[in-house]
Amino acid sequence: MHALVTGGGGFLGRYIVEQLVQRGDRVRVLSRRRYPELDILGVESREGDIRDAASVSAACEGMETVFHTAAVPGVWGPWSLYYETNTRGSENVLTSCRRAGVSRLVYTSSPSVVYDGRPHEGADETLPYPTKFPCHYPHSKALAEQMVLRANGSDGLATVALRPHLIWGPRDNHLLPRLVHRAKSGRLRRVGKGKNRVSMSYVENAAAAHLQASDALHPGAACAGKAYFINEPEPVVLWDWISELLERAGLGRVTTFVPYPVAFAAGCLLEWGSLLLRRREEPLMTRFLASQLATSHWYRVDAAMRDFGYRCVVGSGDAMDRTTPDLRHWASG
Repeated sequence: MHALVTGGGGFLGRYIVEQLVQRGDRVRVLSRRRYPELDILGVESREGDIRDAASVSAACEGMETVFHTAAVPGVWGPWSLYYETNTRGSENVLTSCRRAGVSRLVYTSSPSVVYDGRPHEGADETLPYPTKFPCHYPHSKALAEQMVLRANGSDGLATVALRPHLIWGPRDNHLLPRLVHRAKSGRLRRVGKGKNRVSMSYVENAAAAHLQASDALHPGAACAGKAYFINEPEPVVLWDWISELLERAGLGRVTTFVPYPVAFAAGCLLEWGSLLLRRREEPLMTRFLASQLATSHWYRVDAAMRDFGYRCVVGSGDAMDRTTPDLRHWASG
């Protein structure tokens, strides 16, 4: 297979690239800078931004499958940044796929596109898009996801959207390093009662889901034109899981806590303060972060298992063992 991975030098993207190369596929990467580690794998690298239609168009030429993982993450920043990259950038990918005759597009979405501020317990793909989003990231991703799914079947292109929840593992550059650094500096507090259950997606399993979906994807396939939650089948008790991570990193458990209403109110005040002072850095607490840390949000993966054979390739114990060296490295940094 000739495959393009946008954002192939990123956390999830690089694992997708590695799994494609391992099974013998020819891989091209579109990213904003060059990654020497991808050159070692024999990957063709193209430098460019998905906001640049010409770069995306050139990268899609000659490809059979596109894995679109490139995006701006986070919960803070101007709407223009998220919209131009996550929404308009995805529009560029779609347009380029049609022009180049790409047959399959696997889009990396997020469960946050259906997050409405309420707990989600055993939720599935029947959840509707909310009428109001807690921050710009899920809004921009929801617009892109709907665009991708609507494009299914046009110009011979089959599309599918995957929603991996809280991706974690070795080489993480977002979730786990921030968690460890906050704990090390004494700024990490448990929010809420600590019994909320959450779905997690180990990065190698999330990457494997992308390959599994692409292999099953074709016009008229069961998964074509649909979105799927991707995570381990069983949720974890979030703060027990965090405690295990911190212990493996050589740090102590979190012993102090903040009631959820207090954290939510603090997030509201800090957001308004940052807006008034025009601060670009993300506040220490936001309303979205408070709700994610205190409430349950776990999702069923029955549909992905049924429609394209989703299965985990790494068990939870092995996942923790593989991540432990990085945890210790972040704690010592």
